[in-house]
Amino acid sequence: FQLETVKSFKPVVSAILNLTPDHLNRHGTMTEYGRCKANIFRNQDSSNYAVANYDDKASYGLFSDCKAEVIPFSRRVVLKKGAFLKDGKLVVIDEEEKVICGADELKIIGDHNIENALAAIAICYWAGIDTDTIRAGLIEFGGVEHRIEYVRTIDGVKYYNDSKGTNTDATIIAIRALKENILLLAGGDAKKQDFMPLADEVEGSVKHIFLYGRDAADIKKALDKKGFKDYSIYDDLPQAVKAAKDASQSGDQVLLSPACASWDHYKNFEIRGEHFKEIVRGF
Repeated sequence: FQLETVKSFKPVVSAILNLTPDHLNRHGTMTEYGRCKANIFRNQDSSNYAVANYDDKASYGLFSDCKAEVIPFSRRVVLKKGAFLKDGKLVVIDEEEKVICGADELKIIGDHNIENALAAIAICYWAGIDTDTIRAGLIEFGGVEHRIEYVRTIDGVKYYNDSKGTNTDATIIAIRALKENILLLAGGDAKKQDFMPLADEVEGSVKHIFLYGRDAADIKKALDKKGFKDYSIYDDLPQAVKAAKDASQSGDQVLLSPACASWDHYKNFEIRGEHFKEIVRGF
């Protein structure tokens, strides 16, 4: 939202990680949403750098008129310049190729976090930080609160707080990170999203979805269209968490990743995540 009114902001290094549907209740269209994101590099010049996700064509296309030097990062392609994944290693290349660390050395989980790490490598390297410092930062980093944050294990069931998952894409990423035996807690302020991409993702990974909040019916409609029937609906988050605990078995993973904003019941996603952790720690 701050980028909507950019006038003189000119970073040495800018970055756009992706462009997926979000905040359309405010921006109206993906084109307008992308235009606002692209304001991050509008005032940059050839002495600056702009870090771009080579694998995400929607956001990469925004850089077609960028005046800064575009530095790509990729999880899928070995690049001639930029940061990329090669043979399980996170690599940066400018004039010569340098291995930063192994993907298996990261404490944060999921392919999306490999992409985040590659973006961080590119940002830091072209900002002039040495590779030893970049490596130390990556392998010591334990993750950020409310982003697939491990809470505790109860009777063989792991609980994760991903309250920052406020749109469908973020929740899909969390599902892919945990992979299987997921009991998903979802719902809240839907922000006029299309939940069909989420409905397409859950089969085979999610055992049951515990819906709650004001716009739970919006997610239900998408699940019904897909034919996914393993869901139930609750009035609020505490009821949904209790139901998930009661339904869980050893080896399951209870994941709060709402795919919605928190504003129907909570002031922000941080308060929602703290409430979830409080509930889980009280079991």
